[in-house]
Amino acid sequence: MTTKSNEIYEVDVAIIGGGPSGTTVASLLKKYAPDMKILILEKAKFPREHVGESQLPGISVILDEMGVWDKVEAANFPIKLGGSYTWGKDAEAWDFDFYPAEDFTDEERPAKFEGQRRHTAFQVERDRYDEILLRHAESLGTEVREETMVREITVQGDKVTGFVLDNGQIIKAKHYIDGSGDVAVLRKAMGVESQAPTHLRNVAFWDYYDNAKWAVEIGIGGTRVQVRSLSYGWIWFIPLSPSRASVGFICPSEYYKETGLSPKELFLKAVGEQKEISALLSDAKSATDGKVLSTKNWSHLADKLVGENWWICGEAGGFADPILAAGMTLAHGTAREVAYSILEIERGELDAGWVKNRYDTKGRRNIEQHIRFAEYWYAANGNFTDLQEHCQNIAKESGLKLNPAQAWRWLAQGGFTNQSIDSAGFGAFDVGSSKKLVEIFTGKAAKFEIAKYNEFKLNLANAEEITEGNLRNGHIVPVKCWKRGETILPYINTWKRMIDLLNKHSDLKTIVETLQADPQGSGIFSYLQTLEAMLTDGWVMGKLNKKKQTMNIEAGQGRQIRSEKEARKAMEHAKGSIKFADAVD
Repeated sequence: MTTKSNEIYEVDVAIIGGGPSGTTVASLLKKYAPDMKILILEKAKFPREHVGESQLPGISVILDEMGVWDKVEAANFPIKLGGSYTWGKDAEAWDFDFYPAEDFTDEERPAKFEGQRRHTAFQVERDRYDEILLRHAESLGTEVREETMVREITVQGDKVTGFVLDNGQIIKAKHYIDGSGDVAVLRKAMGVESQAPTHLRNVAFWDYYDNAKWAVEIGIGGTRVQVRSLSYGWIWFIPLSPSRASVGFICPSEYYKETGLSPKELFLKAVGEQKEISALLSDAKSATDGKVLSTKNWSHLADKLVGENWWICGEAGGFADPILAAGMTLAHGTAREVAYSILEIERGELDAGWVKNRYDTKGRRNIEQHIRFAEYWYAANGNFTDLQEHCQNIAKESGLKLNPAQAWRWLAQGGFTNQSIDSAGFGAFDVGSSKKLVEIFTGKAAKFEIAKYNEFKLNLANAEEITEGNLRNGHIVPVKCWKRGETILPYINTWKRMIDLLNKHSDLKTIVETLQADPQGSGIFSYLQTLEAMLTDGWVMGKLNKKKQTMNIEAGQGRQIRSEKEARKAMEHAKGSIKFADAVD
């Protein structure tokens, strides 16, 4: 495009960055408001290499809403059913499946976003994946300019007045968006600081391998990522295609400095000491000729995510350690929130101040919870035991006086039920699976608290009534909630059903029988998990009537978390085909 210096070009929304954040915003805006004029400014020429290949099922739902799921599925990326871990009290491997591997049936690809595929994720080659998303946004009418640098951002108070490009052109917009990743071009221009906790300052080293084996092949294209713990860090193994894999090593930055080794030397040392990963790479060769890549991998959270006419999403706003594979979930999720917020502000039906405050509060809380949960995971690993006391401080911030061990358990058992107002849980973990994690990490049984009682009473004392928002079909639908401290009780879905029941009944047996008789219900275990979350957060008070029976509820009844031995035994009767790599002695 030929332009004159200082020429003004006007659009509705100007986005810095053509990665998942920027393209999610653009695609959703064009879907629900096709007449909007959207511009993406991307400094690189796609395709370009990028780390961060492993996804969670929540992304698939957003891809479907964007209208790009079929295109991503057609790229034939491996299907992620879950992960295999050595992490916790001992070195025994355990598996976590989004969808039970033994129930995953063989189906031809590309497949539709329905049935079993609604519970799976992708493992993607980011250069191909990001380009698919960018071209999709372009196909919807988004203007995309690659190899275009934003040289300057002009500002007046808290308002962005324009983007000055490297060719001198000035971009004027109603809304300016920072989707530039860790470069954070707009955030830094607005003087917004980002806080990086000192507890999780890790570094990552990685390479790509051709002719790598899969540890397990489930059905057609399905597999698990491998996470293997060492005494000084951990290794990831992510299948990206039938023969290519991403392999990375993460350790504390201080440990890396103390070794005196180069990134390549430390990476090869770690991989060589992990026999299962080494076996998967026994016939493989580096796809980069041994050029080991590296980056600092520090969690961080921006002080604010929104201003008068600007928005921050994705890694520019915050990042959580990759142990939970949450990076791309945060990128797509915060971008979706930004798109919905802009749609509502332009529609003018909701108060703009409420919309902005809602995004800032919810977005920052979500990122912070991912950071905290990552800290919890590291506290469960032998090399990070000092973090157990840090967990105590996290609980204290929520108004709870707990010792380190109690706080550690609280984080997994109920400290993260506020991520979504749709259901109780965090990321890919529901309440049942989080309790199973406690058992693995501590070696002690983590029972449901509601199993101790048989009478329950709703407790809304000292709670204020607030309005949250639920994203549906391009609209932010206001939802009544109660807030007390950091905890929120939404009046929607299983929460609403349980609140209504508790207003009528206190007897557990009556509550369960009522739920079982409801053909439109979400399943009895979903409601019991909701009740457990409400009890843990103090929204419900429990009482034991010795004349009545209690209910036996086991951890792990929700998502599938089990030892690798148990998983293999279950897969002996699988509905589809399953192949394992050769066992390692």
